[in-house]
Amino acid sequence: MSTMTINGKLASLPDDPDALLVDVVRDALDLTGTKLVCGAGVCGACTVLVDGEPAVSCLMPARSAADRNVTTVEGIGAEKLHPVQKAFMAHDALQCGFCTPGFIVEAAAFHDSWRAAKGTAVPSREEIGAALSGHLCRCGAYDGIFRAVADACAGRFDGEEFVPPRMEARDKVTGSAKYTVDIHHDGQLEGLILRSPFAHARIGELDLTAARAMLGVSAAISLLGDDRIVRFVGEPIAAVAARDRKTALAAIAAINLVSERLPSVIGLDEARRPDAPVVFEKSTRKKAGNVSEGAGAPATWKGNIRGPSAAFSKKPKKVRSWIDSARSANSPLLVEGTFRTGTQQHACLEPHAAVARFEDDRLTVHVSTQAVFHLMELIAKRYKLDHDKVRVIADHVGGGFGSKAALGVETTTAIELAREAKAPVRVAYDRHEELSVTGYRPAAEMKVALLPSDQGELKALSFIAYADTGAATNSTIAALARLIYPAEGKELADFDVISNLPAGAPFRGPGGPPMAFALEQAIDEAAVRMNIDPIALRKRWDPDPNRQRLYDWASSLEVWRNRKPVVAQSGRYRRGVGVATGYWLYLWQPGSKVEVAVKGGRLIASTATQDIGTGTRTVIASTLAREFGLEPHEVEVRIGDSKLPEGPGSGGSRVTASVIPPMLLAIEQLKAAIQQNAKRQPVPGSNAPWREMLAASPDLAVSGVRPEDSRQMAPGIQSPLKQAGFMGWIFGWMMRRFSNLAIGAGVPSSVQVVEVEIDTWLGHVSVVNVHTGIAVGKIAAPALARSQATGAVIQGIGYALYEAREVDSRTGDVLSGGMEDYRIPGIADTPMIDVHFDQRGFDHVLGGSVGIGEVATVPTSPAVANAIHHATGVRLTELPIRPDRLVAALKRRAAA
Repeated sequence: MSTMTINGKLASLPDDPDALLVDVVRDALDLTGTKLVCGAGVCGACTVLVDGEPAVSCLMPARSAADRNVTTVEGIGAEKLHPVQKAFMAHDALQCGFCTPGFIVEAAAFHDSWRAAKGTAVPSREEIGAALSGHLCRCGAYDGIFRAVADACAGRFDGEEFVPPRMEARDKVTGSAKYTVDIHHDGQLEGLILRSPFAHARIGELDLTAARAMLGVSAAISLLGDDRIVRFVGEPIAAVAARDRKTALAAIAAINLVSERLPSVIGLDEARRPDAPVVFEKSTRKKAGNVSEGAGAPATWKGNIRGPSAAFSKKPKKVRSWIDSARSANSPLLVEGTFRTGTQQHACLEPHAAVARFEDDRLTVHVSTQAVFHLMELIAKRYKLDHDKVRVIADHVGGGFGSKAALGVETTTAIELAREAKAPVRVAYDRHEELSVTGYRPAAEMKVALLPSDQGELKALSFIAYADTGAATNSTIAALARLIYPAEGKELADFDVISNLPAGAPFRGPGGPPMAFALEQAIDEAAVRMNIDPIALRKRWDPDPNRQRLYDWASSLEVWRNRKPVVAQSGRYRRGVGVATGYWLYLWQPGSKVEVAVKGGRLIASTATQDIGTGTRTVIASTLAREFGLEPHEVEVRIGDSKLPEGPGSGGSRVTASVIPPMLLAIEQLKAAIQQNAKRQPVPGSNAPWREMLAASPDLAVSGVRPEDSRQMAPGIQSPLKQAGFMGWIFGWMMRRFSNLAIGAGVPSSVQVVEVEIDTWLGHVSVVNVHTGIAVGKIAAPALARSQATGAVIQGIGYALYEAREVDSRTGDVLSGGMEDYRIPGIADTPMIDVHFDQRGFDHVLGGSVGIGEVATVPTSPAVANAIHHATGVRLTELPIRPDRLVAALKRRAAA
């Protein structure tokens, strides 16, 4: 038997010639800091050092490590933190942290070779980008990574350790943070799902006998619904649990399946044909998924088209009449266009995963989820268990972006296999599953008509959206155009176009980015035709006080003041500057609770929420510590466990606004209780009175429940639904009643100014600089808020320029099922990003803070498109803005 030396210790290597180093490191040696993501050497998450050189362990046969020295992330900072680890912590160069160990290993190797050759010289962004180009971060933490590596190489982190801004930073940079895929119980089995190879079929015979009889297989179950119909490639049919993945794969292959192929229809255009096969009959429509974060409004169905959902329209008949008249008169002010956006995959680096374990009648489930408490409720309801019999745990979550907010198939399958096998079972999706069946931001076709009045005000807006939702409904794209740019009339209609594709799902500001891509380009085009500065026109048409301040900030930027006239350039390379506005709703979750306690002289805050990389732990710790005059690391935060007091889900930017107000109420009660029970008062003149009182306090615990907001608001601040009248009230009531979400007063807002450079010969677009102004109230954790803002911009750049799911239009197979096929931004795609926080506008919220995650990404794609128009005079109406599309548009313009 051959051996290797790993982190200074001798370890055996398996004789299996097919064994990969990543599997030996993770499974045999339990060094789970090394992450398996792409399995193709594309993402860098599994990087280790082999004889001091970085290598991707997902492609390396284990036997290739024989007689060699291997170092994992656990070995990088084994004795003391490496300068790179300290720099990553200091610059908050991480978010969910799933990719961080791979970055640390590669960056440490780069740092060591750089320092040996060049001392403390500072490497350029290009040199750092080249060194780390084999690594991907879906959260978009690249801005901090650049700064961290540069400072580490410059010797700025050679000294002692320090307290980082993020509570869990040390665990993430050392690889000790445990995610669902890292959980391993004694006797744990591996679960796999048999998925439909057909876009539409009726399953006849499903024989699990051979699979159940295989050695090492403990369970095989059917996952078919009552009608035994599958409606997309990848829909679950059956599942097995076996001693290892290899055995489970063999068991899946042994399942005998007989099916009847049914007519199918793939995609937006085909599904709208009058003779298209129907995906859901009337009796099965409830099986459709939900692509939004809230309850859907009722709408009619006609074949595969659900809609129109047009409750937010205002004078729609008049709008049609005004626009028809303007069109007949060839009004130069009428702006019309059809915009298309591509399908954007969540592409979470930690796959959807669950580990289920029964202990008598108690069920514990580790899940990569955005909603530990809500998931516990759903599991208890589905399996008819008392709430105290179900526990959901998510210590760390490797990205979600909206796709992990529901009770997913991975979780129900793990539970049912564990019950059948009477053993713990893990179900973790592979990369193809992750990029095909876990949800996506639906592609859309949007027809927009915008008409200014003769006096220069916005008279009419027509916005008709068709969303490519797959086997799902409830898109809200056009409806969001109701809550910005007030007009005399608005015709707003949303249609879901259902086809035999996997169901879409909520994705970071559902409906917001596609809406903004169309509307903000129409606003920009109106500014061109009216010969008005684009920011000035937005300031004129948009009365929201938060955005008014952001417009003033954006107008003062040097890059905007020096902006040249449209198409004032020639030559191959051109630069353009564009602007766009975005908003999101201020959401909070009623019933959210936070317990604040002092135990053994230490402060503890507890709530059943979770941290998906957004910094929830740190927001809670910072708020608690600040109120008692302590440092955040001196308090304890307990989250990620459904047994704690009810907490909010991480979606819709609701967490901060849901947990800070009840925590402040609890803190006030706890302070009173401490003072009442104090055995001695602090020394007169003490500069740390609460520290002294805490040390002398008996154990105490109090809870706060999220209160309603104050009705005293700054001028101009109101609920965005108020302008929608009665239908706005109805929508707000439905959100509370069916989704347990409250829509508060005030509008989180963002204005972005983007500078691009364009190679007009090759059609390549580089985003050079981004200035993002954000109004979300008081910033609870500044370093982490900046990370959220820059990551949102980078994800928006991906949406604008690169990301698009590819599907076989005949079979329904997802062709971009690997990270080598589905392009997300890498570190070299990162522009210089300037973040401006306007911290006013939410004083009516206890604590003054609301969420940042959605609003920061909404305006990026239209700002990029508007910058391209400014540089070239060409308006791109389809995402992603691929080189071939840009070159074709330039040629059409030249020919005209």
